[in-house]
Amino acid sequence: MSGKPQFDEVAVIAAAVEVFWRNGYAAAAISDLTEATGLSRSSLYQRFHDKDGLFQEALAAYTQRVLRRMNSAKADTARGRLKALLRAFLPDRSRPAGCLIGRSCAEISALSKEGQAATLAAAARQREILAGLLREGVAAGELAEDTDIDAMAWYYLGVLQAVLNFPQAGADPSMLDRMIDVAMSVWPSTVLSDS
Repeated sequence: MSGKPQFDEVAVIAAAVEVFWRNGYAAAAISDLTEATGLSRSSLYQRFHDKDGLFQEALAAYTQRVLRRMNSAKADTARGRLKALLRAFLPDRSRPAGCLIGRSCAEISALSKEGQAATLAAAARQREILAGLLREGVAAGELAEDTDIDAMAWYYLGVLQAVLNFPQAGADPSMLDRMIDVAMSVWPSTVLSDS
């Protein structure tokens, strides 16, 4: 025997992502995870050590997927890319409502120290993508030099989380699209010169 797992790790982690995404960490029972992944308890514990180990790998996979999606937004301006990024997360039927990163932040006290660190790092990586777009906007003259990048990055992270989570509160895609338009009004279309 090679000692290597006799299962498709990518598929197992993808199935675990769905369980944690839908249920959250605290409500995801080992039985839910074994049923979704097709692993026995012993295989799950042998490979991932415990629920927390599986959660951390699932969160890492989910985070990579979200960051790829955030980075794929295309437009001619930094402002346009930010708007495209937010619209790329409007709800559709291909994924559960909500955000595993946001859900994990909401239940951070239920996570291990390692799970908490992984969750906060995932949110920080999202925020850094947004801050990067804002810095590009300043460099291109789309935003004023004294723009509070940190505050705006947090603001747009909140907007992104609203787009992902408000469908559960009854917001439909049309309302969320209008909300994005309102949120983009914080970023002026042009920077006026003092001359």
